[in-house]
Amino acid sequence: MGIRFESPWFLLLLLPLTVFVILSLRSPARRGKFRKVASLSLRIVIVLCLIGSISGLQWVTTIKERAVYYVVDHSDSMPDANAYRNWLEKSAAGKQTNDRVGVIATGLDAVVERTLSAEELKGFTFNSQVNGAFSNLASGLQLASGLLPEEADSRLVLLTDGEENVGDMMRQGRLLKDRGIILDVLPLPRMVGSDVSIESMKLPASLYQAEKYTVEVKLNSTIAAEGQLRLYEDNQQVAELTVQVEKGENRFALQGLAQNTGLHRYRAEVYFPNDNQSANNTSYAFARVSGPPKVLVVEGIPDTSANLVSVMKSGLIDYEVIPPELLSRELADYAAYDSLILNNVSAVRLSGTVMQTIEQAVRDYGMGLMMTGGEDSFGMGGYFKTPIEQALPVKMELEGKREIPPLALILVIDRSGSMSGQKLELAKESAMRTVELLREKDTVGVLAFDDSRWWVVEPTKLTDKKQVIEQIQSIQPSGGTDIYPATAEAYRAMKEIKATRKHLILLTDGQSAGGGSYEQLTSDMASDQITMSTVAVGADSDQQLLARLAELAKGRYYFTEDQSTLPAIFSRETVLLSRTYIVDKPFIPQLGQAGDWESMFQEGVPMVNAYIATTAKETAEVSLLSPEPDPLLARWQYGSGRSVAWTSDVTGKWAPAWTAWNHFSETFSRVLKWTFPQFDSSPYELTAITSGSHTRLDLKNTGITDPSAEIKVVVTGDDLVEREALAVPTSPGEYRIELDQAEPGAYLTRIEMTDAAGKVQSAASTGFVIAYSPEYRIDIGSSAARLQQLAEMTGGHLLSLERPEDVFAGNTRATSRFRDLSLVLIIAALLLWPLDIAARRLALPWHRLAAWLAALGGLLRRRAGAAAGGASLAASDAPAVERLRQRQRQVAAFYAADEPLQSGDAEAGLTPLAQGKGRQALGGREPAATP
Repeated sequence: MGIRFESPWFLLLLLPLTVFVILSLRSPARRGKFRKVASLSLRIVIVLCLIGSISGLQWVTTIKERAVYYVVDHSDSMPDANAYRNWLEKSAAGKQTNDRVGVIATGLDAVVERTLSAEELKGFTFNSQVNGAFSNLASGLQLASGLLPEEADSRLVLLTDGEENVGDMMRQGRLLKDRGIILDVLPLPRMVGSDVSIESMKLPASLYQAEKYTVEVKLNSTIAAEGQLRLYEDNQQVAELTVQVEKGENRFALQGLAQNTGLHRYRAEVYFPNDNQSANNTSYAFARVSGPPKVLVVEGIPDTSANLVSVMKSGLIDYEVIPPELLSRELADYAAYDSLILNNVSAVRLSGTVMQTIEQAVRDYGMGLMMTGGEDSFGMGGYFKTPIEQALPVKMELEGKREIPPLALILVIDRSGSMSGQKLELAKESAMRTVELLREKDTVGVLAFDDSRWWVVEPTKLTDKKQVIEQIQSIQPSGGTDIYPATAEAYRAMKEIKATRKHLILLTDGQSAGGGSYEQLTSDMASDQITMSTVAVGADSDQQLLARLAELAKGRYYFTEDQSTLPAIFSRETVLLSRTYIVDKPFIPQLGQAGDWESMFQEGVPMVNAYIATTAKETAEVSLLSPEPDPLLARWQYGSGRSVAWTSDVTGKWAPAWTAWNHFSETFSRVLKWTFPQFDSSPYELTAITSGSHTRLDLKNTGITDPSAEIKVVVTGDDLVEREALAVPTSPGEYRIELDQAEPGAYLTRIEMTDAAGKVQSAASTGFVIAYSPEYRIDIGSSAARLQQLAEMTGGHLLSLERPEDVFAGNTRATSRFRDLSLVLIIAALLLWPLDIAARRLALPWHRLAAWLAALGGLLRRRAGAAAGGASLAASDAPAVERLRQRQRQVAAFYAADEPLQSGDAEAGLTPLAQGKGRQALGGREPAATP
């Protein structure tokens, strides 16, 4: 123990302090000797405190203890924790009593498993979770070094296989060396099992249709084995090869044929028996196949697209015809098509995910969209408020243009416990969409049921849609399922309503616990002209009962296992209540905003017999109109893509004059080609650079650049989540995009260049690939040399599993702990300063105060004696005498009498005041006698 000064030259201030003290002692005392000594002493102490503070006075203690942090690599390439847990316990057992140990786990990030503690690691377990897909040793070393105390013999112990793939542990080692922190390293063998990985995959970025191409795949293997190598194009297998791999690097080539135009995603996969690591079995690549455009035709009724096929053949357009159930849910699959036609397809047959994917492909990636009319199309198909409606140039609601007779609709919704979660939420969404489709003069009711009934919305006119929607949102799941009482209650309420059309919609996902005469109930409905449709949700529903009820009640039966189709079902049912949506009146279409299509109709326009009534959106161009007027042929730009609505059919049923028209193929071919993407090839080069979970995209514009233009980049993965990224210019025509937490996979990228007015100058679709983490690569090299260099750099050494006691071997370095006293000295000086001022400036009656204190002490002693049974006053006048004497002593102290009482005076009870000295001080007046 001892003291030290950080700035000892300030101690020279003691010299003028010494001179000041000497001069002060020699000067005459003007305020009395006691006050002079007290004031001088206080000043000396205050100045000494200030000098000690500015000179950095510190209290120094010597300690001998170690502080050791174990930094444990928890990446996926490391062996199981049981392989080194015993080593940790045994090594920590060799510490001294006052030594402290802590544990830090590191992967991509680092976390503290245990802070420094004097307890051993016996029974220690790892509890925290780190991202083991990457190995960032520098992060763990940096965290541990920041937590080590400076006053102890601090060091680190690193347990790792050395397979670092994020950060720079050598740079962190140099920082440890500069701080004097020793790093010991325990090299652990990498966990190597039976593993075959795809190291790389190469194929041309640009291909022509019908061109043969070669995909080169490089494999690494820890075993010699036979397996399968497969190649997929947009999730369709195009090649398969049986391969024999040897330990080490292997190269193979797969042959393919570019058949379909567009941007395609290719995936290579390997399948080997006993392969213990699947994260490295896949690799991705993109290639753009140029050639004739291709259109995907989705037909709701089989073999009704013959006229469309003829149009595409005459226009040399490649095509594919599929039913709606085969539509892909993956966005990358739509990159192979230039446009998509929905030919009389009901929304009930499209899941919510599929509709969202199509809308996104049109909006962000420039794919065209065309919808043709029919009994299952537009509003009749249930597209109200769906993503498809968002992409089309027309709205499904009529917005009061038709005088539709009053309607009455009661929704009977199962709210039993089995409907909880997404089912009930979608059922409520369906009911709310139904309310939005109805008009103020329509009547709506909502009856929820489980094993009892509850009117969510009593049958009422729709004068306040907002209130009705809020009531629907209050439905909560509970109870069992009893269908008959709820249906009978809805029928009873419907009988009292006056409306032209009366309809019930029953939705349930279960079996009814009770029963009743459904035949009698539906017979009564028919006699009262009330219809009912039923919706069975899931395989557990009573499909037979619901189908029978819909048949007896003259309604429609729906079965769905995809809950996302419920809103479309309810929308379709609501629209079907009024056949006004189908306009069945022959007419000659009128020419509207035809634009560049006007030349197609110069020779006249054929007659149309029927169409689906819709409402054109505000920014849409209506080329042909009906007399109502309703849009017959409308188009608009939607995001990066274009869409067209033809509200009549293409089968010849509603527009036979059009299908027989000699310009039909030419006209529809031109309309279809208008929807094709407006760019042929990408003017952008995109390169992805990955570091850990962070990905950087380098974008280069190879076309014409505008310094004032802005670049918008939208990245979409297989999860269909759009991520709009910021493109930061780094040089003319070059940009940098930063992406965080991007998972391995293939990503479609939409790139748009807009001018200062916000107008799109150019747009392109491309893609990039994020490979799996390098943590899963098979490295047949060794990192032992780098680990040894790291340890020697900091003065440490390599440890071994056989000698855990080496961690605490050797002598502990003695270190000093410094406690800064500057603040304490300043506080002391501030506290003493008022006392110094009081000693110099205040003339206090010090003797009187002393007398008061003495008297108080005597009084306390006497009371204590009385409590202990001491003697009481002997005479009755003893209190008065004592008060007199106390008063005399007070007066004497006040006037600072310098002469002590004589013995005779004391016996007589006299004081110097009584002898005349006090009389002189009082100006000749006698002091008042104490009674």
